[in-house]
Amino acid sequence: MKAVLYESFQNPPSLATVDDPTPEPHGVVVQVGATGVCRSDWHGWMGHDPDITLPHVPGHELAGTVVAVGKDVRNWRAGDRVTVPFVGGCGACPECHAGHQQVCEAQFQPGFTHWGSFAQYVGLHQADLNLVALPEAMDFATAASLGCRFATSFRAVVDQARVRPGEWVAVHGCGGVGLSAVMIASALGAQVIAVDIDPAKLALARELGAVACIDGSAGSVPEAVMQTSGGGAHVSLDALGHPTTLENSVLSLKRRGRHVQVGLLLAEQARPAVPMDRVIGWELELYGSHGMQAHRYGAMLDMVRSGRVSPDRLVGRRIALDAAPEALMAMDRFQGVGATVVTQF
Repeated sequence: MKAVLYESFQNPPSLATVDDPTPEPHGVVVQVGATGVCRSDWHGWMGHDPDITLPHVPGHELAGTVVAVGKDVRNWRAGDRVTVPFVGGCGACPECHAGHQQVCEAQFQPGFTHWGSFAQYVGLHQADLNLVALPEAMDFATAASLGCRFATSFRAVVDQARVRPGEWVAVHGCGGVGLSAVMIASALGAQVIAVDIDPAKLALARELGAVACIDGSAGSVPEAVMQTSGGGAHVSLDALGHPTTLENSVLSLKRRGRHVQVGLLLAEQARPAVPMDRVIGWELELYGSHGMQAHRYGAMLDMVRSGRVSPDRLVGRRIALDAAPEALMAMDRFQGVGATVVTQF
């Protein structure tokens, strides 16, 4: 099969011919219909993820069609249209038994712990636990964006932040994760403040439901959020993953507010300073958010079916597999609006 492969970190990936995957007894092989290009893939290519073993095929936001099934799989057949969370569970550890596959102790991550979806085919593990059936009306490009950005935002907004109607929600960073959070929080009835330095991304955030937009390069972001919300946000999310946006998010909260860290902080930024004096004095709550379990997709897909959220509006450029190496290397420049998705293989 054709696949994007890199043999060393920070050197350009190339389009290569590699062996087709075969299914594990508990797994399946999926013909990739679409795969998103995400900043997490860039982190992996940079060498920030210790789970990656070289040579490596990246890609973790995917949707496609099952073409081969392992002997122990009961719930899936060739021809099924599926997607998968970017964090899959092993099914055997205490966290999986409790339904928390997103923090599985032996988690499977296509594109990180194993070869991923920048390829014509990808092998996926523990299929009965981790795969999600797609609505027939949903195209693969939209479905691919669910596996990381949209699903991650859904869990962050709904399950971790517990956003309620009428609350002020500040979203720091309007890339794929941030724009998804804007849309979801707005659909829940929150008053959303979008923060970014790109006017085009802020304009799209307003179209997706933000009631106010703040230019992150023009003065103090916490002061602007405080003024706009009349005293601070009930919930604030760092959807980018940077020491500055983390600090701005915490300082944007009202007393007893809730911060959710969604964006990854890796390498030299992995242990940033946090304004703990504010956290303690104002009794703030800090949450991490790491993907979403397959069994929670039903609630998210119900919102899609009802028309309350439209993840298809977050799909940006559609590219061919041979353009994926350049798109991957450019991810840290934040050039595009919406998710870049590989749809031609």
